[in-house]
Amino acid sequence: MYRVTTNGNYNLVLSNIMLAQQKQMDAGNKVATQKNGSNLKEYARNAEMLTAMRSVESKLGGYLDQNKLIADKLTTQDFALTQLKDAAAGAKQAIEEAIATGRTDTLMQEIEAQFRNSVSAMNSRYGGKYLFAGGKIDTQPVTADSLTDLTDPLTPAISDFFQNDDFITEHKVDEATTVKTGLLADKIGTPLMAAFKAMQAFEESGSGPFTGNLSDAQRSFLESQLAVWDTVSSDIVDVTARNGMVQARVDNVKEDLVSRQNSLKGMIGDIVDADMPTASVELEKATIALQASTQVFITLRDSSLLNALK
Repeated sequence: MYRVTTNGNYNLVLSNIMLAQQKQMDAGNKVATQKNGSNLKEYARNAEMLTAMRSVESKLGGYLDQNKLIADKLTTQDFALTQLKDAAAGAKQAIEEAIATGRTDTLMQEIEAQFRNSVSAMNSRYGGKYLFAGGKIDTQPVTADSLTDLTDPLTPAISDFFQNDDFITEHKVDEATTVKTGLLADKIGTPLMAAFKAMQAFEESGSGPFTGNLSDAQRSFLESQLAVWDTVSSDIVDVTARNGMVQARVDNVKEDLVSRQNSLKGMIGDIVDADMPTASVELEKATIALQASTQVFITLRDSSLLNALK
């Protein structure tokens, strides 16, 4: 005997089908996105905590982006300081070789070359801005072009060749750490320029120029300059080392920020990331439930009175 269905039966079955479809859609979205929801409303009681963690994560990301730029700048400064250190070492070596051989045929040419290397280093740029100019980032900090500029009567003071101001750049690398990354051309270069000027002044004096064999006066002068160049080189090494210490500090802060960011991502993931094995099972169950509801509807339709009267 066929059972006669009612509208209530159809409504109940259709409601079950719609519910099964919604569950299948939700489970499918979870599997596809690998997330438990697409907005804060779907995270309910964890929404406030999730918002706070997202805010902290964004702040950490900002610090990491800034630290990368700072690290790049410090690396560029290290290259420039190394070039400056090598120039001072090269000038000293040229003097030592002249004393050792008793000949000065190419001494001043070598000193001139190292002078130009020094000026180039102090006029180094990063991102189109002068590194050692302080706040005057668009102004070349060292204006001397050759050794003869240093002994020009119109510019008697070494300070005349330095155009930087006294502004020292500082950066906040995390919530509690601020580092000074700026270096000033006159602070790192004045003793070096003075040593170059002394060489050129002697070259132009009555005891110069440096050509051929060393005279006694020239030998005494060069020997006295060795200590000067030792001090100049040592000072530049100290500045380079301090720059390296700031680099190390920035690197340590970066490691801490990355660790904190990874930990925070894990905490956020515990809330928003779906458990994929469970989500896959839920999708399969929802699919079976939909198939079952659909089959019930088909069975109900086929058992209608209308079909019995055909």
